[in-house]
Amino acid sequence: MIFSVTVNEKLMNKSQNILTAICVVFGLVASLYVNNSVSPTWLESKIQYQIYTNEAGLLAYTVRGNETLVPETINYEDSPLRQQALDQVVDEPTIKQQWVVTGDPDQPVLLKADFHYGIWSLLPAFVAIALCLISKEPLLALFSGILVGAFMIGRFDISSEVLIPSLATSDAASILLLYLWLLGGLMGIWAKTGAAQAFAEHMSEHYVKGPRSAKLVTWFLGIIFFQGGTMSTVLVGTTVKPMADKANVSHEELSYVVDSTASPIASVIAFNAWPAYVQALIFVPGVAFLATEADRISFFFASIPFSFYGIFAVIGTLLLSLEITRFSGKPLRKAIARARQTGKLDAEHASPVSAKELHSVDVPSGYSAHWLEFVLPLVSLILVAVLTFVFSGSPQIHWAFASALFISTFIALVKGMQIRQVLEGFANGWKGVVVASIILMLAITIGAMSKQLGGGIYLVDLLGQQLPYWALPVILQLLTMLIAFSTGTSWGTYAIAFPLAMPLVWVIAQNQELANPQVFMMICFATVLNGSVFGDQCSPISDTTILSAMTTGCDLMDHVKTQIIPAGFAATAAAALWTLSALWFA
Repeated sequence: MIFSVTVNEKLMNKSQNILTAICVVFGLVASLYVNNSVSPTWLESKIQYQIYTNEAGLLAYTVRGNETLVPETINYEDSPLRQQALDQVVDEPTIKQQWVVTGDPDQPVLLKADFHYGIWSLLPAFVAIALCLISKEPLLALFSGILVGAFMIGRFDISSEVLIPSLATSDAASILLLYLWLLGGLMGIWAKTGAAQAFAEHMSEHYVKGPRSAKLVTWFLGIIFFQGGTMSTVLVGTTVKPMADKANVSHEELSYVVDSTASPIASVIAFNAWPAYVQALIFVPGVAFLATEADRISFFFASIPFSFYGIFAVIGTLLLSLEITRFSGKPLRKAIARARQTGKLDAEHASPVSAKELHSVDVPSGYSAHWLEFVLPLVSLILVAVLTFVFSGSPQIHWAFASALFISTFIALVKGMQIRQVLEGFANGWKGVVVASIILMLAITIGAMSKQLGGGIYLVDLLGQQLPYWALPVILQLLTMLIAFSTGTSWGTYAIAFPLAMPLVWVIAQNQELANPQVFMMICFATVLNGSVFGDQCSPISDTTILSAMTTGCDLMDHVKTQIIPAGFAATAAAALWTLSALWFA
């Protein structure tokens, strides 16, 4: 029997290796074909900002709080970036963007030249996601996707033309500072002092009595930290893992609860940075209820009742936390049964994203940890994040984690831990998150490359304007789900989809003479917002997906495969309600 199992495993590994090699070779050959034989399709893209005359009498507009002057403009008919001129382009336009006048000279629009390679634009994301599923090795998958994208656009020197420029960006520097040094150091010092273990024991003794209460605490923290995105994921994941492990909660169900109460709740309880960012993308000329920034923010909040996916996603995690698993899917139920019956928190062949250094306790002899050593840094982290959000409009995540790390280190030194031992804790923590940090940087690189290749533009370009209005919400939902899943970012999808979708929705509402065009715009707005959240949440190349797996100690692909089924149930129910809402209210 043992011999038979060993032979079967070898055959499976061999088949897996063959499929992996085929996928890589196909991607590279196809990318070289695109580079040599496929011409890009250039598209005119108009972006309408809210233009005003400033105190100096100059035309200006505001982006993310900063005033920018409108440069010299020309008539639209004279622009080389209009579609008629782009259709004649052989190689590429001489300029990529230009301000043009289409009517009122005081309301110019920014004309841009975007391009895509048709369905080939999705090739890097396809290769990366396929390799994630086949090989379960995110490093190999992401690097292969980057290699394919680079070859498509003729960047054959991967190090100097792709990786180094990507590492030199502020996003990469932010990842190194936050997730490698600050988060890794914080988790390492907690492991060295035993603070996380002391907190888990305290919670287990007084509040958490089993898997249900552990997951309810996780769900409740996810609701409280409604800022969304990476901060919520990291904060909740690192807080609950010790007590959830002690309560025998499988890493698959824990990572699902953490991930599905991060961005979804931020789209429902939107007192965060989301409205300020999104409102700048949804201005439509001639639409009165989107005319000013205040109007657009009010529109955002008015559309929240239609954020059906966010609502269902949060309800789904609550049901799972209450041990109601009807809508969880077979893989997640299997993981739950395994943890309860055998005590194994991971599947047999799982490869958790985070290393064992983050989950082992190596407290020096004579050092006694107190649960407040875990709570006080968390309180500091939350206070700094909230106060900086209140006073600056954006939470300073780096400051928040730096304050928590400082307090944890200060307490350890005051209680008598040697500096050498503190540094050992830092080193173990850094080792524990280095792989995840590399994965995150590669994910950012492939996301930027997919955007550069026009994957999202191609998908939106497939959508025509001769559609029945009631079908548009679901079509926008599916498109944004696919864009976000392929690029691993919801905010990046917003930047692609909203400027294209909102004018399209308004044109369809006017052409089909809808009785309530504003409500129809709200419904479609919600589908773009929520469809992007779904795609980001379920994508194996998304930062929140990777961080959810990392902070909970889960295998990345196990997290993806178990989460996508309950998320799919929520998305399906949301699609039905969006269609019914369009038929009933519009």
